[in-house]
Amino acid sequence: MKKFRKVLDGLTTSSPGGTIGSPSGGSAAGTPTATPTPKEIDIQETLVSENFQLCKTVRHGFPYQPTALAFDPVQKILAIGSRTGGVRILGRPGVDCYCQHESGAAVLQLQFLINEGALVTACADDTLHLWNLRQRRPAVLHSLKFNRERITFCHLPFQSKWLYVGTERGNTHIVNIESFILSGYVIMWNKAIELSTKTHPGPVVHLSDSPKDEGKLLIGFESGTIVQWDLRLKKADFRIYYDEAIHSVSWHHEGKQFMCSHSDGSLSMWNLRNTTKPFQVTFPHGKIQKDGRKESCKPILKVEYKTSRNSEPFFIFSGGLSYDKAGRRPTLTIMHGKAITVLEMDYPIVEFMALCETPYNNEVQEPYAVVVLLEKDLIVVDLTQSNFPVFENPYPMDIHESPVTCTAYFADCPPDIIPILYSIGVKHKKTGYSQKEWPVGGGTWTLGSHTYPEIIITGHADGSIKFWDASAITLQMLYKLKTSKAFEKPKPSEGRAADLVEDDPFAIQMVSWCPQSRIFCVVGISAHIILYRFSKYDANTQIVSLEVRLQCEAEDVISPSENENNPCFTESGSHSPQPHHQHAASPGSGTTEGNKDSNPCLKVKDRMVRVPPGYQAELVVQLLWADGEPPQQITSLDINSAYGLLAFGNCNGLAVVDYLQKTILLCMSTLDLYGAADPYQRLTRSPRRNRQSTSEFCMRGLSNLYSDSKKRIRTSYQSLTELSDNQQSIDMDRSKSPTSVHYSTSLHNDPRVLPEPVVSLRASHCSPVFYLLDNVKGPGRKLSLPTDLKTDLDHVNGHCTSPASQSCSAGKPRVPMGPEGPRLTRRGPGRPPFRKAQSAACMEISLPVSHTEGYASRRAMLHQLHGVAMYSHDEHHTTAPYCWSERAAATESRENSFSRSRSSSVSSIDRDTKEAITTLQFGESYARKSDTLPTPCLWVGTSLGVVLLIPMSIPTDHEERMEEPVTIGPSGTVLMLKGSVLRISFLDFMGALIQSPYEVWRDLNAHEDPDRMRRRKLVHISPSSSHDTCGEGHLAVVCSEKQAKVFLMPSQSCLFVHNITESSFVLRADVVSVCNSVCLACFCANGHVMTLSLPSLRPLLDVNYLPLADMRIARTFCFTHRGQALYLSSPTEIQRITYSQEMCDNLQEMLGELFTPIETPEAQNRGFLKGFFGGNSHNFDREELFGEAAAGKGSRSLAQHIPGQAGMEGMKVAACGVVGDLARARIALDERGQRLGELEERTALMMTSAETFSKHAHEVMLKCKDKKWYQL
Repeated sequence: MKKFRKVLDGLTTSSPGGTIGSPSGGSAAGTPTATPTPKEIDIQETLVSENFQLCKTVRHGFPYQPTALAFDPVQKILAIGSRTGGVRILGRPGVDCYCQHESGAAVLQLQFLINEGALVTACADDTLHLWNLRQRRPAVLHSLKFNRERITFCHLPFQSKWLYVGTERGNTHIVNIESFILSGYVIMWNKAIELSTKTHPGPVVHLSDSPKDEGKLLIGFESGTIVQWDLRLKKADFRIYYDEAIHSVSWHHEGKQFMCSHSDGSLSMWNLRNTTKPFQVTFPHGKIQKDGRKESCKPILKVEYKTSRNSEPFFIFSGGLSYDKAGRRPTLTIMHGKAITVLEMDYPIVEFMALCETPYNNEVQEPYAVVVLLEKDLIVVDLTQSNFPVFENPYPMDIHESPVTCTAYFADCPPDIIPILYSIGVKHKKTGYSQKEWPVGGGTWTLGSHTYPEIIITGHADGSIKFWDASAITLQMLYKLKTSKAFEKPKPSEGRAADLVEDDPFAIQMVSWCPQSRIFCVVGISAHIILYRFSKYDANTQIVSLEVRLQCEAEDVISPSENENNPCFTESGSHSPQPHHQHAASPGSGTTEGNKDSNPCLKVKDRMVRVPPGYQAELVVQLLWADGEPPQQITSLDINSAYGLLAFGNCNGLAVVDYLQKTILLCMSTLDLYGAADPYQRLTRSPRRNRQSTSEFCMRGLSNLYSDSKKRIRTSYQSLTELSDNQQSIDMDRSKSPTSVHYSTSLHNDPRVLPEPVVSLRASHCSPVFYLLDNVKGPGRKLSLPTDLKTDLDHVNGHCTSPASQSCSAGKPRVPMGPEGPRLTRRGPGRPPFRKAQSAACMEISLPVSHTEGYASRRAMLHQLHGVAMYSHDEHHTTAPYCWSERAAATESRENSFSRSRSSSVSSIDRDTKEAITTLQFGESYARKSDTLPTPCLWVGTSLGVVLLIPMSIPTDHEERMEEPVTIGPSGTVLMLKGSVLRISFLDFMGALIQSPYEVWRDLNAHEDPDRMRRRKLVHISPSSSHDTCGEGHLAVVCSEKQAKVFLMPSQSCLFVHNITESSFVLRADVVSVCNSVCLACFCANGHVMTLSLPSLRPLLDVNYLPLADMRIARTFCFTHRGQALYLSSPTEIQRITYSQEMCDNLQEMLGELFTPIETPEAQNRGFLKGFFGGNSHNFDREELFGEAAAGKGSRSLAQHIPGQAGMEGMKVAACGVVGDLARARIALDERGQRLGELEERTALMMTSAETFSKHAHEVMLKCKDKKWYQL
């Protein structure tokens, strides 16, 4: 706890926290003013560093790129391995654990130690790992690294401690599971096959012990050779040489026959009595052609042969379809008696496994389900019903049903919101599932005491929105909303209309949700906004459409200063902006024939539509095409239900919509928002050239801009439908920010001396496409793009990405314009406004580049997250020369003041740099220093580090609010920071977070008392009323990509300033509540997660958590209250983390238990005759054969034992080892006592039976003793 006092007296702009503002009397902009009277603020901060700790909590979704599958039939838990080295272990709902191999090598195979609480993983780096599952966080106990041979197959018999390992060379090694040491017993490939065989049999593809005799090991080689090896005699019982390659082998439970699947699509059945040839060969999907030959079929990759007591055996296999049927989906075939059922899958089958009642392979298997692991889904088929229905999956495996494009995380939601969303969403669930219980029901999980309502919202490429219940570290689908239903289906046509019909025109860019009022707002890729209201009733409604022309006609670029020592302020008449035009259309209105440009990208339904209960579209706002150019994508959004206002902005300006009256209140360029308070010099707009010249220049080749030694700009653009996420390391300097690009002072002073054209960086805030700018001198470096991704990338999502088309990024043709330098156009006509919505799930940047001189590419790539062509000033970092020519002047870096730090950096490279609106925040505040009472205000943050305050006058009476207009206009108040503004929040004088006022939810479609339901109930949280003893005012927390500041309102004095990072920049920042207090949480581009105290901005946490390997993490990372955060860790998975120490302490209680003590089922009594004639498998002692005494030690050069890494969880387990041992001993004693009791009961039963038998025998003797032999 820290107590501080700040005296706000005599603060000037020369101080580090100085602000720039204008008094209400209309004095010149930027005149420094001091606080009229000293004010003391005493705030007790309770947060300390000990309150914070960063750790992962749980991972949701489908395992990305799965490779292996395993099931424990006793514990009933499922394990899935992935290509990235991850292992997901699933049990009953709530039991979900994620493990990661440190090497990151792909998992080839998984083997449970059945009912032992352990798992063996075989990885692609030829390493075996033993995982301990008897703890909530599994850890590696042992590892065994093979050095000279590649692992291809593993087999662990039930209740055995010896693991058989097959290798690529054809050898079979044996590993002791307990010690993880290689045995000296080795089955060499040349011993397994006949000496007369001249060819190598190939890698080992199958290992299994005979159900009839555990001392016999069946070895399958890829070439088609099968050997049954007698482990005792160390020789082969029989050898089978088949013409077709083998993919899998499956035994009959009696051990007398087995089945093989082959590469020609055939199944062969073999009997041990005659192994010279198979007694049955079938082609399940191969038909006889007219010429009498079998049609060729695809390989059958796996087959399982399972028996049943009451029915025919099951033959289950994948593949085997004929080649001539193109386009057929992957199939799983179930042959049961004479019935053949073919189940078509949506994705390729990775692995499948039949779930059986018994873990013993020598008993009747009784399969009851089949788990099928697909590339992008997990399904379980019910085998107990003839139609083979699918079980309803309780896990959230469909997050990636459509690629995720944005995320939002809300903690401490109203408690009634989750039940009502679930009640609406459950009506639309699919039917036809199996009625039986989900078969994977292992582990235990209880609802912990530290639970509260949490909701995760995901936006998707197809325009759908999903609401998820994320309470208690679980994830359950609540409700799904399809935003595309508000629009007419795009129809293919010619010309520009054809360009508009894209693959994903409804893709979601961002969402804004007010849980209290249940108002929901969506921003789409087609520059459209949809406002939804929630209702529990269906209704007939007509969607209102507003069309906004938000095109920048004024030249809002930064000009070079006449005097470098004082570049910030100009006279109010130094720029001449042209008025903006807004266009609002009623649902039935249309555009004129003469103005074809005034069209939106999508067409809203203009008829009455029937909408079901849930979220119902009320208003659609669309930006229009203008001058042959598409609307710029929306970069910021905020909605306030109490005010009834919606604000959004892009690189051109700001618009405010009154969604109650369905009118546009404000449509203004960023430049016009400044008014007379504009602190920067800007150039007037030059006349626009005709569109033909623009188009011609946009289509120029790279040769016009670059010499052969210059490097090309490439954009990694991946398809939504193919979640190809080939990660490549980005060996670039991630510590550089795009806001500190260096330029030459000669260019700054005279732009006419450009030796070569300079390309501007165009990006789009919250746009799913990333732009790379490689400013590298000299030859030898390339930014390459995979050939399958080299599509038309010059114009993606309405922005230019290639060097030739970068020059068309501001709406003017590039022609000489006198001393003001070249003009660059925004884009050429005839291009689509978006190519294909890039999802956050597919954001991988492939940049095989070195650190040599390449600082701008990494920064440009990451800086796209925050705005369109945003160049922000650096308070302590001024510009230095940079030129595309190799003859450019040497780099110069010098210290400079805050007021002059951005003039040259912005004006020298691009004369058309836009100032984008990057953040918006409604709230009760003070727009001017002279204000005494808080009023509704809109805080606007821009990409140049400027914060503008816009006051509003809103009628308070309900009737007046629906009829009287809302007045709004800029106040002239300007606050400044370093870097693009990311977040704005408000605190009261007690340090508590001030929430924006909101409207209590009301159902407009309710049938009872419609007059009462129409009245609005508002909740205003005024800063002056939050704590009256502190007087009027509040604190404003503003965070940019470089620094954070705390301002005192209404005096606008900067109380605290903190430079968050100098070497990187902030990607995401939020003011969140933690431990009954508030802090500022930041996620930086260099992977650091930081928290700062409020309002003093003391660093509390700084952890290098996550190296930013791809843009998906940056685009989806979001903080929420209670110390939680999440991001999309892969295209199919959501990773949740916590930065709260309290949450970390309670995490063990919230996680589920993977292992529960269950008695192993006893083997069935085989009977005397079966045991006598069935062999002596139970007398087989592996220890005598494989132990060190008999077989010796394994080669140390062949495999290296690696002890498990003792992490924190392992240390805790070790510390609690005595308790664990006592618990296990107690369980063992209980089991032993139970077994002794059962033995005693059986002994008594046998004695009773013996006495009864003796009595009956005596009676028979007495009865027959006097009879003759012939009388018997």
